[in-house]
Amino acid sequence: MPVQSFRRWKGAERRAPAAPSAWRTPWLARLFVFGGAWALTAYGAWEMYNVVSVSRTTFLQYVLLLLFTVNFSWIALAFTSAILGFVTLLFGLLKSPRAETLSQKTVVVMPIYNESTARTFAALAAIRESVEATGLGEHFDYFIVSDTTNPDIWVAEERAFLALRQRLGPEARIYYRHRPKNHHRKAGNIADFVTRWGGHYAHMVVLDADSLMTGTCIVRLAAAMEADPDAGIIQSLPLIINRNTFFARLQQFAARVYGPVIATGLAVWSGRDGNYWGHNAIIRTKAFADHCGLPDLKGKPPFGGHVLSHDFVEAALIRRAGWSVYMLPDLTGSYEESPPSLIDIATRDRRWCQGNLQHSRVIGAKGLTLATRQHFATGMMAYLASPFWLMQLVVGIL
Repeated sequence: MPVQSFRRWKGAERRAPAAPSAWRTPWLARLFVFGGAWALTAYGAWEMYNVVSVSRTTFLQYVLLLLFTVNFSWIALAFTSAILGFVTLLFGLLKSPRAETLSQKTVVVMPIYNESTARTFAALAAIRESVEATGLGEHFDYFIVSDTTNPDIWVAEERAFLALRQRLGPEARIYYRHRPKNHHRKAGNIADFVTRWGGHYAHMVVLDADSLMTGTCIVRLAAAMEADPDAGIIQSLPLIINRNTFFARLQQFAARVYGPVIATGLAVWSGRDGNYWGHNAIIRTKAFADHCGLPDLKGKPPFGGHVLSHDFVEAALIRRAGWSVYMLPDLTGSYEESPPSLIDIATRDRRWCQGNLQHSRVIGAKGLTLATRQHFATGMMAYLASPFWLMQLVVGIL
């Protein structure tokens, strides 16, 4: 996995599409989403200007108008994208491929880090059982790649692995690797797997420790990858399951209701310039190895150091190299869990916030498509929007 550069890139390094006819940029959808958002923002800004210009307009009122426009534009963009997703779902305009014949080898990779041993090994066993039930199990291997640092959990993982192998027999095709030092966290964990064993597999399905996928979903992802010679990453839409606290049930309900609408809109206007969420997706292993070696960012954290939100960057690099990245939002059978409390959400979001704000160092990288830069901007605004709203409130009070 050669380390990539954000500063140096030549267009001649981008591969030519194997099936150019399939590369259709959804200009009409993008015109609706971004043109509609621009029109709504312009109208909202004009109305706000009429409010603040009733008398002599002050400097603070102009600042208020500016902050209002920025915040309103982000809501308008989310709104038009969701409307596109709603209409697409309403009329059934998006159909995922349904082929279920395979000829190549795929590996299912579950990275873990100080997780509940019983839950992770039970999930992998359930995934394997579901894949075997499709009758195409011989095309899949399974790897648990552990970065666990707690020695008690590490020992429990090895015992659980040996017990699972003993129960399923020597032909289970389940493997376990423990990495004693979690260098570069999950990105380093996956990179270590790819450089050591990736050459055995045409594709890899990357999971999170809380992921669960049906065999049919995994087989269809693998079939879609085999059928599309230009696909680098195909992302599924994971829905939240197994939550029992009131807060987590609200999150689960919201994901069920709004998730497909938002994801469908995003998938339609992104087209083959899509994004990757780091799990529940299938990746072309060699393309990933060739183009997704992540460099360290210069300087110290929070903006320097190794890339935390690596999934967006990997999608950007593999797309820059000429491979497509897209989502199949109507593909069912992809699930994940969510943190049970607001405190747990805040802990996770603190890491995501740092990682997404690091993208300010990557958004200007050479060779990226405009849609890729928009994905970076979306990730950054997920956390910048809150202080912008606070600034608007403060300026309004002043």
